Amino acid sequence: MAGGIFAILDDIAALMDDIAVTSKVATQKTAAILGDDLAVNAEKATGFLSSRELPVLWAITKGSLLNKLIIIPIALLLNYFFPVAIKWALVLGGIYLAYEGVEKIIEFLFHRTKTGHEVIEDAEDTDGPEEEKAKVKSAITTDFILSIEIVIIALGSTLGKPLMTQILTVVVVGFLATVGVYGIVALIVRMDDAGFSLIRRSNDKGFLGALGNLLVKALPVVIKALAVIGTLALIMVSGGIFAHNIEYLHHFLPEWPSIAKEVVIGLVGGIAAVILMTIGKKILSLVKPA
Repeated sequence: MAGGIFAILDDIAALMDDIAVTSKVATQKTAAILGDDLAVNAEKATGFLSSRELPVLWAITKGSLLNKLIIIPIALLLNYFFPVAIKWALVLGGIYLAYEGVEKIIEFLFHRTKTGHEVIEDAEDTDGPEEEKAKVKSAITTDFILSIEIVIIALGSTLGKPLMTQILTVVVVGFLATVGVYGIVALIVRMDDAGFSLIRRSNDKGFLGALGNLLVKALPVVIKALAVIGTLALIMVSGGIFAHNIEYLHHFLPEWPSIAKEVVIGLVGGIAAVILMTIGKKILSLVKPA
């Protein structure tokens, strides 16, 4: 009896050790995507009233966890029964990411300078619950696409392992991705509050006062940098998805560095997606009854 219990414990220890090793490998392979996920979602989680930052971030975090609960079992089933579907799911997700990235670039390059009353109206709209819900929904949708990529890469690193090892490894990586990414995002969006707190406690004097001022002044710079990095991440991730899952693009421009090639492919794919979406909207507006 005792020997049987020790044998079971030994099997559990061996399984945990195997999961630790495969999780480490999977996390290393998904590091680039996790970095992109951080940049994209940090940019999406900013721009709210201070009192709404953490509630909004918690709503996005819950959505991210729900995404993982949906994606992980589906990915495991598809990988077992219909593996080619995973490739096309990635491609469709890449189209969405490319579209969103190029749309941000177009908005930045061609947006019209607004008058004073338009800026005030936009600020009022941005503070509204409907605008908040729209931003949360957009962040969760983008997280869904990036989560697919993370889960698929993590799953690919466990091929040849027992099914239980595959399941637990993907679950661990998915959980760490959500907690790690949104934990860092929470620290970023609360930089200014931490800075103001340090300024008050130190009466704006000494090292703590200087650190507080640095945090307050650094937040707008960090947010702007994240906006640029997040947009670039959308383009690069989508280009990487296209390059790795479409045979022709995989061998396209072989002499180019992979990063440059992925940016070009992502931009072209995003421009095509924006054109098709614009045409589709025009057609719908014409056929839609008044």
